[in-house]
Amino acid sequence: MNLYKNVPSLPVLAGICNMNQAMKPGLAVEECVRRLKRYHYAFKRLHQIFTARITAEPLYELKMGFSFHAHLCAEHTTVLRKRVGEMREPPLGLEAVPDPALEVLFDEILGVTETGPLLVGLYEKALPALKRALERHLADTNHLADQPTVRLCRFALLELADMTKFGVECISTLVNAEARARLQDWCKLLDQSLEAAGELDGTATPVQHRLVRQHSVNPYRFDGVPRRDARFPDPYNMGVNAEVFLYDESFPPEPKTLMMFYKRLREIDVPEMMASIITETSGKPWGYYQDMTRQLWDEARHAMMGEVGFLQIGLNWPEKVMVNHTWALCLNTQLKPIERHAVLYFIEQGLMPKNGKRFEWEVGLASRNPLAALFQDYDWADEVLHARIGRDWYVKDFSDPQKAVQYGDECWSRVLMNWDHWRQKGLTQHRNWWPELYREACQRWGIEPDPRVLAYHTTYQTVRADLKELTGSA
Repeated sequence: MNLYKNVPSLPVLAGICNMNQAMKPGLAVEECVRRLKRYHYAFKRLHQIFTARITAEPLYELKMGFSFHAHLCAEHTTVLRKRVGEMREPPLGLEAVPDPALEVLFDEILGVTETGPLLVGLYEKALPALKRALERHLADTNHLADQPTVRLCRFALLELADMTKFGVECISTLVNAEARARLQDWCKLLDQSLEAAGELDGTATPVQHRLVRQHSVNPYRFDGVPRRDARFPDPYNMGVNAEVFLYDESFPPEPKTLMMFYKRLREIDVPEMMASIITETSGKPWGYYQDMTRQLWDEARHAMMGEVGFLQIGLNWPEKVMVNHTWALCLNTQLKPIERHAVLYFIEQGLMPKNGKRFEWEVGLASRNPLAALFQDYDWADEVLHARIGRDWYVKDFSDPQKAVQYGDECWSRVLMNWDHWRQKGLTQHRNWWPELYREACQRWGIEPDPRVLAYHTTYQTVRADLKELTGSA
């Protein structure tokens, strides 16, 4: 019965739903929380899988996509943790596995070693199951009583759709019919895991299956060796020192944008290194993993900014720029996770003074390349955030902030870059690719090359990226 009249043509209930929808029974708090914990578990495991596969994945597009999707999953995990904490639920029990069958599902996807099966497991099995669960929550719950959960489900569904679209397009290119045929038994195991769990949200009647693990019989081991595709033909090349050129006031700003785009694109090795810290560090509060994954994603964005910068000029960067992986390789294989974080923080501190991010932004402005200025503006803003993340999660473990910086310098100084060793083994000749890049850029700009800029040949053999001089070939 309509007991009162609202103002004609105005939406009722703040536009959340109509009166009839608001009057329907919905999920009780206990059931809502039970489901939320399962969504939380799914997003957290997806974050783990995406992060763990960034370093060893050779395809550049997937490396960037996994970095983005790890960040999105971390953000949704955080929102779900907060929502559970709002609903009369101490202790929260968020670290518990909600169903052993779901554990098998995500363990299997984490444990698979080939890219094709990984993509199928993530984007055709796990993400669609999570999507179905969130859609069911919206159908089952009372949108007025449970509006905060409705909101987080709607936002999660938006980004799950974007993630799935990316994955489906990748699968259509990388997984053919023959590969699918080989995956039949494994995909059946993933389907049976969901059936045994009563679907991801546990709303279906569980189907009894004997779940025989295939790729997760042994515990997962992180692979810290960065891998690159064919667009990175000389990954050990340390023949062009970008920082010495960039901070030399006698060089003009226009060619310095090329070095900045190179520095940005080279930041692909930061996600490759940070993924190792996140994956191999356990026992931290969830906020640590959320913040570190945000920084990981920012660094991946910076790499793509470099890619776009070169393409805007019309330069084919895979042919002209030798982007190395040596920093991530050496840190991942020679240092402990806390030592890698120390090096990362030490480098970030060096980016804050005059010869740092502000300087790079000023170079971008002076170069009259609007894109260079824009990218450096945001790069600078991101690095300020990253310095805060370092203070929150690294420096706080030291009695003196200066000791934290000093420890990072000491850790980096212990890293052996193997300059001569790599050359002797034939892995690289540390070729100076700069003159060829600069000549073509000048052609695009319609100017004659500056002979002094063209002759630049300083390497990383004896000068580190922070301009610290090294002894020997370390």
